[in-house]
Amino acid sequence: MKIAIIPARGGSKRVPRKNIRGFCGQPIMAYSIQAALASGLFDIVMVSTDDEEIAETAREYGAGVPFKRSRKNADDYASTADVVLEVLEQFKSLEYDFEQLCCIYPTAPFVTAEKLKRGMALLTEQVDYVLPVVQYSYNPLRAVVIRDNCVCMRDPRFLNTRSQDLEPLYHDCGQFYCAKTEAFLRDKTLLGEKTVPFVLTVSEVHDIDTLEDWKLAEMKYLSMTNRRTDEPMNGGVLNEAYRNG
Repeated sequence: MKIAIIPARGGSKRVPRKNIRGFCGQPIMAYSIQAALASGLFDIVMVSTDDEEIAETAREYGAGVPFKRSRKNADDYASTADVVLEVLEQFKSLEYDFEQLCCIYPTAPFVTAEKLKRGMALLTEQVDYVLPVVQYSYNPLRAVVIRDNCVCMRDPRFLNTRSQDLEPLYHDCGQFYCAKTEAFLRDKTLLGEKTVPFVLTVSEVHDIDTLEDWKLAEMKYLSMTNRRTDEPMNGGVLNEAYRNG
């Protein structure tokens, strides 16, 4: 069995009500739900939240909300791994066991069913985790800092190094994580030793932390031509049982 977990608490600070704020015509969380359902990969697609309005939105777009998130895991200090662990423990009490899981962020409108399929397919006997990454558009090894109102190289060793000669650096896309459940329960992290990259392009990624980020992401989304908004929602047999949970 496979489960998709979308963590969406209600206490967003920088962008109020971020997880259900309108993005190009629908709540932003809907994109993550629709991608998970359209992939056909998961027996259960569910949202972990402490917020009833978010729960109602999740159900409206086809996800289940079988449990309410605990207060401890709804504050600013709870990690994504904490939330996933709580979900697995709650399902275990109902005698559900999952071989694989996918944690999908609720503010990831650029995630698609195809990406989820490709990412989950990378979980093999030798691979425990899959992390979508994107290369920095400008290598941070050549970063500058401002000290005493003057600009200087953060690391002077790279002052005269050509950018094309620097080792490529990547960062987490902030879209989703794939994992074998057994490995996650053992490591208590979504980034263990046997982690392989799933490399995406800059055009497929956009971090959304501020209202300015939001506006730019909408502009980028509207310029895309390979994202269908009419993909069928099909979360698997068990998801129906939790749709109204």
